[in-house]
Amino acid sequence: MNVARIFGAQPSVTGADIVTLETDLSRGLFAFSIVGLPGKAVEEARDRVNSAIKNTGFDAPKSQNHKVVISLAPADLKKEGPLFDLPMAISYLIASETITADVSKTIFIGELGLDGTLHHVRGVLPIVRKAQSLGFKEVIVPFENREEAALIPDIVVIPAHSLDDVVRHIDTTRENHTRIPACPPTLIPTTWSEHTVRLEDIRGQESAKRGLMISAAGRHNVIMVGPPGTGKTMLARAFQGILPPLTTDEALEVTAIHSVAGTHTSISAQPPFRAPHHTASYTALVGGGSHPKPGEITLAHKGVLFLKSVPQTSLANSVANLFSR
Repeated sequence: MNVARIFGAQPSVTGADIVTLETDLSRGLFAFSIVGLPGKAVEEARDRVNSAIKNTGFDAPKSQNHKVVISLAPADLKKEGPLFDLPMAISYLIASETITADVSKTIFIGELGLDGTLHHVRGVLPIVRKAQSLGFKEVIVPFENREEAALIPDIVVIPAHSLDDVVRHIDTTRENHTRIPACPPTLIPTTWSEHTVRLEDIRGQESAKRGLMISAAGRHNVIMVGPPGTGKTMLARAFQGILPPLTTDEALEVTAIHSVAGTHTSISAQPPFRAPHHTASYTALVGGGSHPKPGEITLAHKGVLFLKSVPQTSLANSVANLFSR
């Protein structure tokens, strides 16, 4: 048995890192080890992968008398999330000589269900962008991630429903070999969606509306001061509608951030609008954690961050210092 080498990726707020998965099989009592700083979700992949391979119609790793070692390189990079399930399963099938495939220019991304189906994962857009920049020719993603992945040009995006679909796609020696059609490029909508609040629908507040228009034209910050009920929140929500639509590069940048954070819902050229609660913590605003995740300030990138009643909280000085830098 040979060492199988497959490529996956680890997304991050600033982009993505390509991860090389190497699988080695040796004789002995069954054992399944994953090395290379795997997180809890990555360690649990051994059971998902075992069940997915078995329910796809292949011999499960647990039914074989061999030791399985999967190495995730670079070893000093923390691996998080379930998106390594698919590359682990494919690397095991190649290492055990169950399938034959040339995957040297392919990136695999996806979470496996116990029946072998592929589930949606986070951070696909920055991964595909990184893969395209490094010269990879093809990326295989879950079907639900197809539109997001197809935003990046000059790379073939293969949307798959299950592990069986992927095997039949990459193994050209199988009798049931069937190539999955590539996903067509995704175009960012240029039409402007209707807002629940539009600036022209607000009666009065002429000086406030003029200030918002000047702020939108110059990309300035705005402070609105007044007692409750004077329309500050309504004006802030209308402010999003007078901002210019995002350019293609800006839309990709914003979509990538929301993809990593797991808040991505639709692809649009509309600037984001974030309105965190006034009791939000400092970490919720600026992000962070052992595996850093974007906060509300980052999620509002290229859009509107509405901080209601912030001067009444202990975060006032922190936010003021952040924006003054």
